[in-house]
Amino acid sequence: MIVAAGDPESRDEAVQKAAEVVRGGRIVVLPTDTVYGVGADAFDEVAVAMVLAAKHRGREMPPPVLVPSARTVDGLATSVPMYARILMRQFWPGSLTLVLKAQPSLAWDLGETNGTVALRMPDDEVALALLAEVGPLAVTSANVTGRPAATTAVEAQEQLGGAVALYLDGGPRTAGAASTIVDCTGPEPVVLRHGALAADRMREVLGTTVLHDAPPTSSAEEETGDEQGAVAPDAVVGPRLVGSVQGTGVAVPPGSLRDVPPPA
Repeated sequence: MIVAAGDPESRDEAVQKAAEVVRGGRIVVLPTDTVYGVGADAFDEVAVAMVLAAKHRGREMPPPVLVPSARTVDGLATSVPMYARILMRQFWPGSLTLVLKAQPSLAWDLGETNGTVALRMPDDEVALALLAEVGPLAVTSANVTGRPAATTAVEAQEQLGGAVALYLDGGPRTAGAASTIVDCTGPEPVVLRHGALAADRMREVLGTTVLHDAPPTSSAEEETGDEQGAVAPDAVVGPRLVGSVQGTGVAVPPGSLRDVPPPA
């Protein structure tokens, strides 16, 4: 079912209907500031599994979590570095996803996260209204894995069909670029995926904190059209798993990596 939410008169009623669906343990499609996303209550492990099933995706690529405000972060993540708080203060709501260490006591199951969670506050009135009603949502792009992300509710319905209980129609989304993803689990931030927010803009507010443009070792093979703050590239980031970035677990011998200067 597609429910119009594009204008203030219809938005409140549409959001309430979507909230009832989420509280009932089912999944919804919602607009964001980038593309349409498909999501569910982040604390309902069955509903999260339904999101992954709708996308034909396995647990090895867990969805990120959308939050209604930066204040939510401390309940979901631990050991949040000050540079991450600066990035949140400057660029949330917006197209920036931060990968943080998850609170170990949380009763949720997003997939194979290895103790991390990818968080984003979207800059979209419909999405924020729904998040304010139901709390954190596990959300990933509204498309079948390998197909382009949906930019309208109709496109999302064509791909996901009856796997989704309700589609919130907030009008077309034309942002194009995916969110920028930054690993904030270490002493210095690392860009895992370059996207709508330029690295140089982040450097302007980080001062002396070094922002690295890529993990020490990486392979940037991306899933076409994946969005919603999900870590689309199957990028190798050392031996750990960050969001949906899976490491090999193979130790790198000292001295095996070196910087290659750019061509003259």
